[in-house]
Amino acid sequence: MDYTELLRKKALYDRGKHTLPEVTVKTYTQAFELEYTHNSTAIEGNTLTLLETKVVLEDGLSVGGKMLREIYEVINHNKAYQHVKACIARGLPLNETIIKDIHAILMENIMIGGIYRNEEVYISGAAHTPPTPNEMYRQVKNFYAILPEEDEANAIEIAAWTHAEFVRINPFVDGNGRVSRLIMNYQLMAGGFVPVSIPKESRLDYFTALEAYAVHQDLKPFARMIASLEEQQLDRYLGIIERQAK
Repeated sequence: MDYTELLRKKALYDRGKHTLPEVTVKTYTQAFELEYTHNSTAIEGNTLTLLETKVVLEDGLSVGGKMLREIYEVINHNKAYQHVKACIARGLPLNETIIKDIHAILMENIMIGGIYRNEEVYISGAAHTPPTPNEMYRQVKNFYAILPEEDEANAIEIAAWTHAEFVRINPFVDGNGRVSRLIMNYQLMAGGFVPVSIPKESRLDYFTALEAYAVHQDLKPFARMIASLEEQQLDRYLGIIERQAK
């Protein structure tokens, strides 16, 4: 795929981001993180609305009529994303320890996290069946062995593959989707790009693109989706930079 235009916009963003006011960056980042946590948990069936998610994360309040698990899911997701950002700030390449730590944070007060499954699992409605435990262990070790590090020219493909391959293997009993979206953003940020949020409204297109990879090893539909979301994010920042320059 040709990412020339995307790389051009990234270069413009890199040149102009230092002109963004600190308060603008802070408020935009907070808004993104709220939306990202809401979308990523909602894709997996969490019923908290965006406003309810905001109340839980920003005001520290519980929400009546919601299961405690759902409250923990959004709190933990936000914590896991902060951990991702901290690791990126330290310049750490993605590895098995970081991924297990991400899962452990996601599962706090829900179940023991950071441990691979010993059971067979099935994904309802999907044509792909995750590998058996023995095969899963082999595949997940291979995943880490070939896990590519940051490379700006191929950052979109690296991020898309990291997500698609990890969720295809499905190494944890629960939380594989949330982990996969977090490590996808890990790879995007490691490659110098901005993180993206897959809208819950795009759930069907998202699952269809992942299925194309899991069943046919075709990464293009998912890479195109991530590239489009990345371009939208860069366009938002470039719009702010442009208005700031006037």
